[in-house]
Amino acid sequence: MSAPARIRIAIQKSGRLTEKTVSLLDRCGLEFEWSKDRLFSSCENMGIDLMLVRDDDIPGYLKDGVCDLGVVGLNMVKESEIEDTTQAEVLRKLGFGQCRLALAQPKDRSYAGAKSLDGARIATSYPNTLTRFLENAGVTAKIVELKGSVEIAPTLDVADVVCDLVSTGRTLRSNGLEEVETILKSECVLVKSGKTLSQEQAATLDRLLQRLDGVMNAESSKYVMMNAPLDAVDRIRRVLPGLEEPTVIPLASKDKVAVHMVAREPVFWETIERLKEAGASSILVVPIEKMIS
Repeated sequence: MSAPARIRIAIQKSGRLTEKTVSLLDRCGLEFEWSKDRLFSSCENMGIDLMLVRDDDIPGYLKDGVCDLGVVGLNMVKESEIEDTTQAEVLRKLGFGQCRLALAQPKDRSYAGAKSLDGARIATSYPNTLTRFLENAGVTAKIVELKGSVEIAPTLDVADVVCDLVSTGRTLRSNGLEEVETILKSECVLVKSGKTLSQEQAATLDRLLQRLDGVMNAESSKYVMMNAPLDAVDRIRRVLPGLEEPTVIPLASKDKVAVHMVAREPVFWETIERLKEAGASSILVVPIEKMIS
């Protein structure tokens, strides 16, 4: 009897996405034996194997069918252009690793939209994404492809403008540059290769997606409990829309009820103040570990 078919997932071996990817898999209840020196790890409680590789190799592995799934930045997917064919499909945005691919230039250079780039030299590590942007804008510019340290290109007179990945913008500012336009908003995504999965693999993927959805839905939601006069329930719902109808529980005091609901929006201090104004008291906001629809 043959061994059950397993799903192979490629993730970044080390870097800004690794820790959060591993944490997400752990919160999905997947048990791996981790080691910095290992490039391959098998899940002990689900039919999944991990490949720990360079993030810029993941699109190629997906294209060639070396792995079934990949966890990688959307910027890498768009640059590799694998999503534009049947070679890959983005299944989920994972809610971390947010950044943007942006145009930046010296502060003394004027910018009045993409047309300002006509004839300019633009340094980037993302030539394919930049080319698409320029073509859509009807702009002709010279693309200077660099593998690193893109932000110093204007200082070295290698380029007039840069197109680089930005998180906080601190590096750009320290090199005398300012952002002028965002080309692509990126975050970490789960990508499926174009190859067909077996029935067993498809079932494993369904289980994984259900767990991912449960964890991510819980992260973006809070469970809110409060006491309030019965006639304040409608006002409270307008302040804090829930995923479903709130649970309203009678209290010993006839004119008051307990209101329990799942909030699908962030619950800030301002939100709590608005709830008090609507008549709520004894407000308790707690995190949700898992939430399955």
